[in-house]
Parts: sequence; structure tokens; C-alpha cells
Amino acid sequence: MSGESDRAAQQGVDALYVGEVVHQRTAGFEHRLRYGLYMLLLDINGLDQAVRRLRLLRPGRFGLMSFTPRDHGDRSGAPLRGQIEAHLAAAGIDIQGGAIRLLTMPRILGYGFNPLSVYFCHRPDGSVAALVYEVTNTFQERHSYLVAVPEGAPVSLVRQTTEKRFFVSPYMDQALTYDFTVRPPGEAVSVVVAVRRGETPILTASFAGRRRPLTDAELLRAFVTHPLLTWKVTFGIHWEALKMMLKGAQYRHRGRPPGDPVSLGHARSPPATAIDVGR
Repeated sequence: MSGESDRAAQQGVDALYVGEVVHQRTAGFEHRLRYGLYMLLLDINGLDQAVRRLRLLRPGRFGLMSFTPRDHGDRSGAPLRGQIEAHLAAAGIDIQGGAIRLLTMPRILGYGFNPLSVYFCHRPDGSVAALVYEVTNTFQERHSYLVAVPEGAPVSLVRQTTEKRFFVSPYMDQALTYDFTVRPPGEAVSVVVAVRRGETPILTASFAGRRRPLTDAELLRAFVTHPLLTWKVTFGIHWEALKMMLKGAQYRHRGRPPGDPVSLGHARSPPATAIDVGR
């Protein structure tokens, strides 16, 4: 583990990360958005204990905030750990009982929508063995990208890449590549997705947040300072889409989602001049 991850582990696994999302489109037309956002980090082995010890984060589908495993994976309600381990095994990855931690937004007043949730899959020594990026579009379709982290690789900043296989935005082509740059959860967390066509940058989307303890007091503080979070995210997606249409964005029709639930990516070498993220 990095020293930062060690400190977070000493403070407790579950956490709240409060920060902001930034999207910057550079190809075809200029468009930028920026807004505050918070996410939960939950060990999926202890979901019941994490949720039940809090009054403001309730199990099930309604409450000021709530969380249910049925909102993730294949939505069957089957244990998330089993689902993720099955995907890892299919990719030839055995984490030997290591922790799996989910970075995601809760439901707010019964409504939940997560464009991107991330599973951090750890080896028994605490190092990150793989990341699973769970992508959900506004049609409630879902596809995940699973990317291994080579054993012994530095994990303070994980760089990965995969080909886009799933419809997300009506203003984005299908033949694109995602480059992920991720700072695993510690005192801070960040997830940067750079979208490119060949070597041409199209869009950069990022979330960067600072750690707070997962307590009722901090949840209430997040709720008040970021009201109606998931509602705002969904409204914002459609509002920004309207503004992009007025800028002349070309509409792409939605195709069928991939037949398989998971696509595999691979590690990516850092650039000659690496740029740190998430501070």
C-alpha cells in the first residue's frame, strides 16, 4: 500500500469523498461544465454493517440517502462480491479474498443514477489488482470495463486504457478510446477519463474528492451543501445536452449494448512528462 492508503485504512475502510466533477470537450466545439459532487466508498463485504450503523444512509430504496446492491452489477440483487469475482476470474484474476471497495453515489430521496461507479479490487496485501468501471447510461443500460493492474506496478496513480464499446452520449462516436488515470482512495481520490479518437483528444471528464469520515454528521453536511445530488446529475446531463445541441453537436443514434456485460482493457504507460491529478 502507499502511505496515503495506509492512513485511510487506519481511519476505517468506508468513507465519504466530497469534491467536484469537471467535463471539458475540445473537439468539434468547446464545452465545459463543473459542479460539486460527493461519493461513498463502501467495502462490499460489509455493506449491511456500513449502512445499518447510519441513520441517514438507509438500506433499500427510500430515505434521505439510501444504498442497495440491486442498483449495481446485473441488478439481480445477487451478492456483488460474487458478481465481481466471477468477472475477475473470467479475466484470469484471483484476488484471493482481498477487499473489493465500491466508489459510487447513494440514492437521494429514493432516486439513484450513477453514470460511473468504480470497484477497487485488492490483493490480500492491500495492493490494487484490478479496477472495474461500471458505466450506466440514461437509458438504464449498463456495461463495465475491467482492467488489471500488474503485480508490482506503482498504484499511487493507475493508468489504464480500453476501447469504447457502449453508448453513453448521443454526441460521441462509438469508435473512441478511453484512457483512465486513477488515484485510488486514500486521503484523496480521483478518476480521470480522457476520451480520444486515435490520438486526437475529444473530451476529458474527472472526479476529484477529499476524504471525510462516513458519519451521519458528514452525510447531512454533504446533503445540505449538495442538495438533491442524483436528481441534479440527471437534470444536468440533459441540460448540458441541450446546450451542446444548440452549439451544433451532431446527434448519434443509440445502437444495441454489447452482448457481454464486461469488456477488458489494459495497462497504459505514463507519458514522458507525467501530470499528477486529483490534488
